[in-house]
Order: sequence, then C-alpha cells, then structure tokens
Amino acid sequence: MLDRFDIALLNEVQRDDSQTADALAARVALSPSAIARRLRRLRADGYIAKTIALLSPRMTEKRLRAVVLVQLSEHADLKGKTALGERIRKAPQVQFSYDIAGTWDMLLLFDCANMAEFNEVAESVLIADSTVRRFETSFVKREEKFAPFVELDAGKASAD
Repeated sequence: MLDRFDIALLNEVQRDDSQTADALAARVALSPSAIARRLRRLRADGYIAKTIALLSPRMTEKRLRAVVLVQLSEHADLKGKTALGERIRKAPQVQFSYDIAGTWDMLLLFDCANMAEFNEVAESVLIADSTVRRFETSFVKREEKFAPFVELDAGKASAD
C-alpha cells in the first residue's frame, strides 16, 4: 500500500534521485532514516524500476536521434513479432519502444553516433525479416524537452 509519503518520495526521486535522505527530509515530512527505509522498500517492491543518470544536452547534442514509426506486415505472426521485439530490446541504440494504435504499430527512438550507425542498426533490427512492412524516420533537429516524469497524486495513494 502506498501512502502520501511514498507518493511524495516517488515524485521527488523522479525529479532527482541523487538527493540525499537529508535533502528529501526537507521536502517530505519524514526523518532521513524513515526516508531511507521507505526508498529501500519502494525499490524492493518494484515501484522504482531502476535509477539512471540523464546526460546533459551538451553531452548528446552531436548525436543522431531519430523517431521511427513502424508498420508491421498484415501477415506478421507471433513468432515474427516476438523476434522483432527481442531485436529491439537487444539494440542499445533503441532508447524506447512503444506499441501504438492507428496506422502505425510501433514508435521507436534511436540514438546513434552517426548516420552509418543508424543505417546499420535500422537494417539489422527492422529489415531482418518480413515482419516489418515499412517504417518512416524523422530525425531530431533539437531537443526541446526531455523530462520523463509521472506526477503521482498523493490524494490518490493506493494499493498495488
């Protein structure tokens, strides 16, 4: 069961997980030791899947990013879809993958060192078999906002 303190902690660590328990205690009305215990429990219970470091744009601005829309073949079978999903998960250049509804079936974000790497990965991931009918690529010109954050409502604290 998540209470309002858990929700407040989850919101805070989404903004910046490098905060110390003391710094979090200034924002969440709990002692640093209670915060540390709760964070350990939230991680152990799977509410916090992983902690990552987001690089500043100055570290990534020269990289090639591409948003790729994928349309699957009308005759794509479960085996082909499973193999495609596995190739996507294994490619570190694919930063995220969403199954979507509509004309397109998937939305992918690629992050590559250059066009040659993008072409190599796109060919090995997307053109490896007939599961992919077609794909369309848009290249990112500039990062305007990157803030992966889900605002949780402490008033709606709930069980699993």
